Amino acid sequence: MIAQNALVVVIGWQVYDIARRTMGTKEAAFQLGLVGLAQFLPLLLLTLVVGWVADHVDRRWIARGAVILEIGCALALALLTRSGTIALPSLFAVAVLLGVARAFAGPAFTALGPNLVPPPLLPRAIALNATGFQSGMILGPAIGGYLYAIDQPVPYFVAAGLFVIALISLLTIGPVNRPPIDRSIRPWRQMVEGLRYVRRNRLVFGAISLDLFAVLLGGATAMLPIYARDILHVGSEGLGHLRAAPAIGGGATALWLSFRPITDHVGLKLLGGVVVFGAATIAFGLSRSMMLSLVCLALLGMGDMLSVFVRQSLIQIYTPDAMRGRVSAVSTLFISGSNELGEAESGLLAALIGPVAAVVAGGAGAIVITILWARWFPELRNARSFEPPAQEFEPRAKETMA
Repeated sequence: MIAQNALVVVIGWQVYDIARRTMGTKEAAFQLGLVGLAQFLPLLLLTLVVGWVADHVDRRWIARGAVILEIGCALALALLTRSGTIALPSLFAVAVLLGVARAFAGPAFTALGPNLVPPPLLPRAIALNATGFQSGMILGPAIGGYLYAIDQPVPYFVAAGLFVIALISLLTIGPVNRPPIDRSIRPWRQMVEGLRYVRRNRLVFGAISLDLFAVLLGGATAMLPIYARDILHVGSEGLGHLRAAPAIGGGATALWLSFRPITDHVGLKLLGGVVVFGAATIAFGLSRSMMLSLVCLALLGMGDMLSVFVRQSLIQIYTPDAMRGRVSAVSTLFISGSNELGEAESGLLAALIGPVAAVVAGGAGAIVITILWARWFPELRNARSFEPPAQEFEPRAKETMA
C-alpha cells in the first residue's frame, strides 16, 4: 500500500504537471480525471473473470502475480522518467496495467483473508487489515511527494523495491483451504452467480451501492493536485500531506475499531459514516487554509473508514467462502467505480464549473444519496449486528452452493 499510494500521487502529479504545461487549466483537470478512468476500465471489463479466477485458482498466486505486474509498472515509470521520455500516453498506459493488477489482486486478497482468520475474529482482522491499508495511505503519498521533489525517478524505484518486499511476504503464506469447485456448472454461469448473489442480498447490495454513489459524487481526492498547486499553493510536498490526511483519520479510526469493534446498530453507523464523509468534503471544498483543509480531509477519512469497516464486515460474514471471490470482485468493481469513476466525474465537473464548486456539490450529493439509501434500503438502517440471521443466510448459502 505504501508503494501503490506513492505511485498514485506521483502519477497524478506528473499527469497534471505535463498537461498544465501543454494545455489550459480546465483541460489539465480533465486529463487528471481520465487517469482514474484508465485504471477503472480494466476492472470493469474483467470483474466477472477475476472473481471466477479467485474462486478456482490458488488465491495466493493470484496476489503474487498482481504484485509482480506492479513491480514492472514501477520500473517502467522509473526508467521513462529518468530518461526524460515520460509523456501522457506512457502514464496512461501504465495506469491501465495498474488497473489490471488491482482487478486481479482485489478479490484474491479479500477472499484470502477469511481463509486465514477464524470467523469470530474476522471483524477485528478487517480492522487490523484496514489499519495497514490506511498506514500505507499515510506514508505512501508523503514518501512519493518528498522523493519526487528530491529526484523525479526515485519514488518509482522505491515503489518497485517495496513491491518486492510485498512479494516476498506473500511467498511466506503456506497452503490454505480452497473452496470446493463444482465443475458441473459452466464457468459463465458461475461468473454471473456472483452478481445474482449480491442482487438477492439487499443488505449487501445496499451497502455496496451506497459506497459506489456516495464516493462517486464525493471524490474530492481527485482534485488534490489542483488544490495543492493552484488553490492552497503548497506544491508537491503539500500534495503529499493532503493525500495522507484522509488516511491519518482513517488509520486512527481503523486502529480504534481493531480494539473496540462495532457490535450494535451497525447499519446506522454505516449511514452516519457516509454523512460525515459528505459534510467533511463540503468543508474541504470551501477551505482556503492548509491546516483547515488537513483537518477536513482527516474527518473525511474517519467517516469513510467507519463505513468501509461496516461494509466489508457485512460482505465477508454474509458471503459463503465458495462465493467470496466472485462477490469480492463485484464489491471491488463498485468500490473502484466509486474511486476511479469518481475521479473522472470530478475532473469533468471541475472542467465545467470549477474545482471548488465540483467538490462542494459532490459532498452535498453524498449526503443526499445517504438519505435516499436509508429510505430505499431499510435493511441497512435496521441492521443491528454483524451476525447474519440463520434463517436468511443458510438457505441462500446452500442454494448458491447447489
